[in-house]
Amino acid sequence: MASNHSQQIVQRLWNYCNILRDDGLSYGDYVEQLTYLLFLKMADERAKPPYNQRSAVPAGLDWPSLLARDGAELEQHYRHILEALGTQPGLLGLIFRKAQNKIGDPAKLRRLIVDLIDRNDWTSLDADVKGDAYEGLLEKNAQDTKGGAGQYFTPRPLIQAIVDCVRPAPGETIADPACGTGGFLLAAYDYVITHNPLLDRDQKAHLRDHALHGTDLVDSVVRLCAMNLLLHGIGTTNDAASALPVEKGDSLAGAPSAHYDVVLTNPPFGRKSSVQTITDEGEIGREALTVVRDDFWASTSNKQLNFLQQVNAMLAIPGRAAVVVPDNVLFEGGAGETIRRRLLHQCDVHPLLRLPTGIFYAQGVKANVLFFDRKPASETPWTKRLWVYDLRTNQHFTLKTNPLQRADLDDFVACYRPENRAERTPTWSEEQPEGRWRVFTYDELIARDKVSLDLAWLRDESLDDGADLADPDEIAREIIEDLQAALEEFSLIQIDLAQVD
Repeated sequence: MASNHSQQIVQRLWNYCNILRDDGLSYGDYVEQLTYLLFLKMADERAKPPYNQRSAVPAGLDWPSLLARDGAELEQHYRHILEALGTQPGLLGLIFRKAQNKIGDPAKLRRLIVDLIDRNDWTSLDADVKGDAYEGLLEKNAQDTKGGAGQYFTPRPLIQAIVDCVRPAPGETIADPACGTGGFLLAAYDYVITHNPLLDRDQKAHLRDHALHGTDLVDSVVRLCAMNLLLHGIGTTNDAASALPVEKGDSLAGAPSAHYDVVLTNPPFGRKSSVQTITDEGEIGREALTVVRDDFWASTSNKQLNFLQQVNAMLAIPGRAAVVVPDNVLFEGGAGETIRRRLLHQCDVHPLLRLPTGIFYAQGVKANVLFFDRKPASETPWTKRLWVYDLRTNQHFTLKTNPLQRADLDDFVACYRPENRAERTPTWSEEQPEGRWRVFTYDELIARDKVSLDLAWLRDESLDDGADLADPDEIAREIIEDLQAALEEFSLIQIDLAQVD
């Protein structure tokens, strides 16, 4: 019933977005306007029985003040609310930061407020219903745009499988330094709630107000994450900045201010950090940024390698992490080799999940999930054996016709054995060469060229003589992905050459 209810809410809200598109409103703009309006509606609900909470929204800038107006007066007052709340401290200022009204037609704004949002009592809805409804809108936005939220959207089945392996627990702190719309944080929250039905009051308060910490660089995405968390009942509306579950910031800018028991993240795709520059002649160019920090193992402009180091720096000792990384992090030389050597020595890197292509909205991505535990200083390496699961070779997924499902990851989670990692057994052997779960010793890894962790052993059936040709659309998609990846490499080389000149 909850699933049907949430689907109905999503469909009603999304159908209205199609109407607003005629006025030039994009999918992302629509979700953003819902963020503002749903916050005001829920703040009003919490100020009434049975909650009777003090409203975080000042009188005259609240939901009733919107309902009381119509026509041009409504549109003008709505703009005033957005501007005024954007100057407030705490969660209010975070959600309404740089907020602008994008719905120019007062009649359509009135219908959105009265007919679609005011008719639902959002606070009384089950958290899964209202959270799933909002998450459904974010997913639709990611599916229907080439950019926008898509670049911050990790497939939910993958997130669920990762969380099922890492198993966050009551009382632990969980962080995501590139949180996007909050998928990892929400999944961790849901896992703790679902698997610990007898939480006491203090545990519930800690989970709601202190356990989750997200950071992202993009204003609009931070706003969406804050609202997404709020709809799940996470975070507070007080003025204490320390209580905010998400903040806008550059995670790579400096050493972390706190350490966390669990870090789960899918950093933004793109190999190098760069900044736009303008020459004396007015020409626009880009310059690679090398991140230099005392708490990092190596200095590099490779953004993905820096995020991997950031995750390690954020972890408490002991602490555990899962981070999505592209293939280049596994084999790149120079700083990449240094970082892999230090990671294998100072952490217990236990499983590496090779992900299939076609599951991310960003094209041309070949990615993996690295799971590792941070450990105390030791003369001997903490990584004794690296387990690898190959979900890529001979696997074919697409976003629409064959999307990744949680069941596709069941075998990996079973092989991971989160309940007792010591009982892992490989499914690959010389007698079983098609097994997808294989173990490599530390000595084997160190002996590889550049300590490459790009490990593959399965026979690619598409390369066999007489193999059936792939679907033409799939072939075309793979060609496009390869071209896009190559173009990105050329652009990075161009940046480097320009700096040398």
